[in-house]
Amino acid sequence: MAQKMDLHVVSATAIIFKNSKVLIAQRHKNEKVWPSFWTVPGGKIEYDDYKNMPKNKEGLWYNAIELSLRREVKEEVGLEIKNIDYVCDMTFLRPDGNPGIILSFMADWKKGKVKLCSELENFKWVDLKEAKNYQLIDGIYGEIVLAYKLKAGKRASRLIYA
Repeated sequence: MAQKMDLHVVSATAIIFKNSKVLIAQRHKNEKVWPSFWTVPGGKIEYDDYKNMPKNKEGLWYNAIELSLRREVKEEVGLEIKNIDYVCDMTFLRPDGNPGIILSFMADWKKGKVKLCSELENFKWVDLKEAKNYQLIDGIYGEIVLAYKLKAGKRASRLIYA
């Protein structure tokens, strides 16, 4: 009998724009998953990100994902972001068998200089053409393409199969 999976691990990533380029970062060569591949900053949504925030009158929190994304970007690459907007989402089965959801956002650089966490070992600000020259994690290039289209105000399907 198949196991029913209701709970998902939820993560968010940010395609950060600065002067018509986006930030990509290289995962450390000792990482278990996708070692030395290039990606965009992000990470898991954590209860601590919002548990002390005010709730509405029904006891609900709003903007928990945005709060988590801002924290993850600050932790991973030392930057502050603004103008956060949804790009797409992706679901998958994690190596531990649990389902995961990654929500991909785009944002503008607000301030700060890139300062990498220990999970990352290099970074580049690249345009769309340059991004093709890096060994990106599967699907990231398609997300960057979509973010560029949305940034330019183009209507685009949010479906990505690459």
